[in-house]
Formats: sequence, structure tokens, C-alpha cells
Amino acid sequence: MAEALQQGEALPEATHQDMANAIRALAMDAVQKADSGHPGMPMGMADVATVLFTRFLKFDAAHPDWPDRDRFVLSAGHGSMLLYALLYLTGVPGMDVEQLKRFRQLGSRTPGHPEYGHAPGIETTTGPLGQGLGNAVGMALAERLLNNRYGGEIMDHHTYVIAGDGCLMEGISQEAISLAGHLKLGRLIVLFDDNQISIDGPTSLSVSDDQIERFSASGWHTAKVDGHDPQAVALAIENARAATDRPSLIACRTIIGYGAPKKQGTAATHGSPLGEDEVKAARERLGWRHAPFEMPKPILASWRAAGSRHAEAYERWQTAAKRLDPAAREHLTEPIDGEVRGEIAATVSALKADFGREAAKLATRQSSQKVLEKLVPVVPGLIGGSADLTSSNGTLTKLHTIVKPGDFSGNYIHYGVREHGMAAAMNGMALHGGIVPYGGTFLVFSDYCRPSIRLSALIGKRVIYVMTHDSIGLGEDGPTHQPVEQLAALRAVPNLNVFRPADSVECAECWELALGTDKTPSILALTRQGLPLLRTTHTDENLSAKGAYVLVEPNGRRDVTLIATGSEVSLAVTAAKALQGQGIEAAVVSMPCWELFAGQDQGYQDAVLGAGPRVGVEAAVEFGWQKWLGPQGVFVGMHGFGASAPGEELYKHFGITAVAVEAAAHHLIGRPKK
Repeated sequence: MAEALQQGEALPEATHQDMANAIRALAMDAVQKADSGHPGMPMGMADVATVLFTRFLKFDAAHPDWPDRDRFVLSAGHGSMLLYALLYLTGVPGMDVEQLKRFRQLGSRTPGHPEYGHAPGIETTTGPLGQGLGNAVGMALAERLLNNRYGGEIMDHHTYVIAGDGCLMEGISQEAISLAGHLKLGRLIVLFDDNQISIDGPTSLSVSDDQIERFSASGWHTAKVDGHDPQAVALAIENARAATDRPSLIACRTIIGYGAPKKQGTAATHGSPLGEDEVKAARERLGWRHAPFEMPKPILASWRAAGSRHAEAYERWQTAAKRLDPAAREHLTEPIDGEVRGEIAATVSALKADFGREAAKLATRQSSQKVLEKLVPVVPGLIGGSADLTSSNGTLTKLHTIVKPGDFSGNYIHYGVREHGMAAAMNGMALHGGIVPYGGTFLVFSDYCRPSIRLSALIGKRVIYVMTHDSIGLGEDGPTHQPVEQLAALRAVPNLNVFRPADSVECAECWELALGTDKTPSILALTRQGLPLLRTTHTDENLSAKGAYVLVEPNGRRDVTLIATGSEVSLAVTAAKALQGQGIEAAVVSMPCWELFAGQDQGYQDAVLGAGPRVGVEAAVEFGWQKWLGPQGVFVGMHGFGASAPGEELYKHFGITAVAVEAAAHHLIGRPKK
């Protein structure tokens, strides 16, 4: 097997067909060996991918993390062997032939769908269809924002996407293409694998859209080509690169499973191995006379040459980057370094002192806006936005300027009513590097972007979701807009911090924590209604950092512990004062982040929660609370959907009051309230 090439070895240049067939062969072999996978798309798009990687894609295989590389996103992630084959063939470190042999096996770098972080060159986690397309919009947007900031010598590249019929059927695709067309992201080029086959059979079973007309209507440059004609594909990409005022769609008419005599062009090649006989027949038809996983030296040499053809461009970029100040160079990939972290901490501490002096009753969405006003100049890479709820979310400050079509000098994005597309784009911006994205919507609409939130957590990137109107406290809009189960649903997502601050001080602390967790996304669940300031004694320490802390500790014994989050912490404080007057000593625990508290040692958890009975208070469903309350605990909260009425009336109607908390405490300790 020709894995290594000898230095200086003269080899004949392989033809385009040889190089494309190398992808097809590796895809067939890996899927066959794993007895699992999707060979059809890699075989069908091998010609397009070969043209892209050998003639256009700006990358250096030896430096796959080059900040100014072109981004390649495989939105049709089921065809992962296309990407893995390309990484191996071009010589990206860590992707050798042994990894291809371990396709879809535990611990390999070649899982069934591409996963960010498993190997260099995998730009994002794809698989849920359409997500990659949404990520790519964010990447293309990040490139333009940083190009405006640093100039073309430092940031000037394209984002390419391979998307399939399924990607374009998913609803997120419309949000993504509409946003990209509106913003005129001319460095975004989508290569549509137009093979007209889905899992169920021909796409005509379920869809008859004219994708060219659809993209054109959203302001895209469009073209149709024979995806197996390399010259036609190359010309289409050249034309797309010239259309700098519009993103581009190239519909590449392909044959799924190209080369498999009996199965090409059918759904049989989509998600199953071809079978030994069909693989053998395909090898004969393609003229591929090599054993499984064997790569002839001339073909591998040509691919490796493609992988290194931009080495000089990389070196030129390095020279230009060295002229930047060291902090600016660091911020190209990581906007929050040690120095910025220190500035954030100092800013938040000063804000906490200001909030304490003012002692204003503010909705935490308002508190958040005040925090942002101070943080925007401290974190230049902080890019905000909202899904058409800017004034409601409090995500825009007087220090923001708006990103407009073709004008990327701003730092605030109007995403429109596109929650799902916004979240996917924010993932792409974070993955690109150089950007810390945050975006706002109502907490109830986390349901509209949950798949992207889940991928934020799976990818492990700092993406901040500002989600306001977090309870029945929003009032008259009624149960359609009142989140009751969303907190529990979001808390179920691994590697996601859900913050629900109780007042302005906690809000500032939660922002500091969200900005400081570079491998974990955050939800900031904020109120519409005003909340009293509870933290009146200033401390530089971030008390929210451990997820929960004792806000009110009685002198001497502790008869009961009242645990609450967000707007209900003030109810617990009021109840504790009333209980004290009745001879019952109640501690109040504020728990702004379950996830951070769960990560503390048992000793700290026991000290905070206490050994006695516990009452939980939250204007949401009980699901998950028993972990903190124990088998004897009592929950005061929601047991169904909300209703339409002023918020204060709803709290009384549903029994989420200080009086109800008092009654629960009396019940637990066996002393009925008189």
C-alpha cells in the first residue's frame, strides 16, 4: 500500500478521473468494511469535490487551523466518507488510512457523521440536515466581519458547502438562505448535490420545488451544471467566485452511487453498503484495479500536491499576521484571552457595585442590557443580535452599530424571525473563530432552535443565548408564549449551562460566567417583569460561579431550606422573613445554574442545601427538581400550562406566592400555619 511518498520521487500526475475515483473507492471500501454507512453521496459528488479541492479551495493540509483558510462544510453529513477521504488524500495530520479502516468504530476519528474536534479539517458537526448550511452562513458572516476589522491581507476567504436534497427540504434551510441573501454574503458558495434521490426513493415522492428559482428569489446567484463534468463545475465555481455581491448556489446534477452498475441512481446506494459483488463490479466499471484501501503512488502524490499547493500563501499570511499586535493576532481565533478575562471580571465587579448603590427594581432583561453596555467595549469580538425581538430582549445598546447588507462594519445583527437560522449561524460564527456570538429571543422559542442549541453543546463552543420572558410573569400574551417546560428541557442537554439570575447582580455574574466558559454554550433566562435587588452587600467574588449559594442563612439552627431560581428567589426571601416571625428558621438558596452546582463537590452541595427539609420554588414544571429536593421535598411551581392575564394575577392564580412557600415549609416540618 502506498501510504508514504519518498522525498523527491518523480511521479506522473494523476488524471481528474483517477483522483475522483480514489474518493469513490475509499468510500466503498470503508462502508463495506464497517458494514454500515452511506456510499452513494461520496461516489456521486466525487467529481465536484475533486474540482473544488484541487483547483479552488484555499487550504494548507499541514496547517489545517490556518485562520484565513477557506471553510468547507459537508452539510450532507451522512456522506462523511467524502470528507474523511479528502482529509486523508490531501495529507491532513491525524487522518491516515487506518482511520478510514475504522470508519464508524468506537474511538475512531471517523464517526458516522462528521464531529467537530475529532480530527483537523472537520469544520463543524453535521448530520442533522440543514444545520451545516446554517453554520456556513455564520462562517461566511464571521469572515466578512473580521475582514472589515483586520483587512483583506489577514482575512479574505470563501466558505463552501456541499448540501443535499434533504438539507434543502429542512425548514432551517429557508431561514439560512434568506438571511445570507439579504446580507449579500458573496463569499458563500453552496454546491447542491442534485441527485434527486432520498431515502424513500426519488425526491419526486415528496418535493417538486425549483431550487434555482427558490434561491434566486432570496437574492442568490445561481447556476446548473452536470456534476460529472469537471470543466463545467470549475467554470460554475469561477463564476460564483466573481459574484461577490451575492451568495451562490450551484446545482450539480449527479448520479448517486456513480459507478455502481446495478445500484447507481437508486436509493439502494444511499444508506447501505453496496455489497461485495457490487463493489467488485464498480471497480471494474471505474477501471480501479487496486485492492481495498490501496492508493497508487501517482494518485496519492497528486492529491498530496493539492494539499500543499497553498503552502506559500500560508507563509505569506504568517508574515502579514506577525505585523499585528500579539493580542490582535490571538483574537483572530480566541477573542477572550487572559487579559480580556481580567477586564471582564473588573467590569462586572464595578457593575455589581453600581447595581448595589442604585438598588433599582429591574427586569433581568434590562439588567442584561446594562451589563452589555459595559461589556461591548471590553470584548471587541462580541457580536450581538436578536430574532426580531431587539427591544424586548434588551440585546442592543447605544454602543452597537447595525450590520447591513454588504456593510459589515457593525457589531449587531437583525436576524429577523429566524430563531433556528440565528442559532445555527451563531454556531458557525463561533466555529469560525474570532467571534463571541450572542442572540436573543423569547425562552419559549428555544423550541424553535433547540436542534442548534443541542449542537452548540455537542460542538462545545461559546455561544450565548439571551432568552427573555422566561415565565408566566410575561402575562397577557398567554400560554403560547409562557415557557413552563423549557427550563427542564434545556437543563437536560449535556454541556449546556442554563442561567436564571435572581436580580441585577446575579445577571452580571452570569454574563461573566457565560463569557468565561469557552467550551460550553449558555442560556440566559431573563424576566420581563421587574425584580427587587436582593444582593445588597457588595462582594468582588462571583457567588453564582458555583451554581448555587446561601443567600439568607438564619442564625443558629436551620429548620428548612427554600431553594429558588430567578424571579422566584424574591418570593423565597419574603417567605423566609415571614417564617422567622413564626419561629421557623429558613435558609434561602439562590440557584442560578443547576449545571454549575452539580459540578461542585459533595461537601459544598451538602453545606448549601442543608440536612433538613427543602422547598423548591420556580415558575416552571417540577421535572428535575427532585434531585435537589430529595424524596420528602415540596415543589411550589407550575403543574400545567399558563393563562392570559397580568403577571401578578397569574402568580396568585397558580399558587406561586410567598404565602404558598410558607405553607409548604409548615407542612414539611409538621407545624401547620396558624
